[in-house]
Amino acid sequence: MAAARAVLDALRLDRLLLVVANDPWQKSPGRAVSPAEDRFALTRAMAEEVPGAEASRVEIDRGGPSYSVDTVEQILGQAAAVGRPAPEIYLVVGADLVAEMETWERARDLRRLVTLVVVSRPTAREPVALPGWRVEWVHGPQVDVSSSAVREILTRGGAVGDLVPAGVVRCIRRRALYAVDR
Repeated sequence: MAAARAVLDALRLDRLLLVVANDPWQKSPGRAVSPAEDRFALTRAMAEEVPGAEASRVEIDRGGPSYSVDTVEQILGQAAAVGRPAPEIYLVVGADLVAEMETWERARDLRRLVTLVVVSRPTAREPVALPGWRVEWVHGPQVDVSSSAVREILTRGGAVGDLVPAGVVRCIRRRALYAVDR
């Protein structure tokens, strides 16, 4: 949530789509991934706390593995279909993902279509150069929290009210996620 606010403020964006992957292809083969509908519900609850942010299910509705390049092409195609100019698209990632960008599906096409926005994270190494990418660096909140850490705390029965918005905690409880029963 803090990263979303930092990006909206730094880039003065009109809108920030928080796109929920249907099948996060680089994660799903190696570990269990929460169902897309649960991740969407959590993202929607979080987006309600950030003016200008909006949860998007474009990748869920498309089905199959989720590739950012397909989503970008879909957004550009929708604009063209109604005669609007192509929007400038910023792809926001945490600094911890920078080293992986060239492994993403059709990275060369993605590089051509977007400006990469890299948000600093307290656990990330120093930024590396990204040859060929248009890059904006956003100094993100230096809050050392991740979704993995939140899930781990919840699985152990701990409270996360000081780490995530109340609406997200309510969503977790309502959907009975991560072994939370209180």
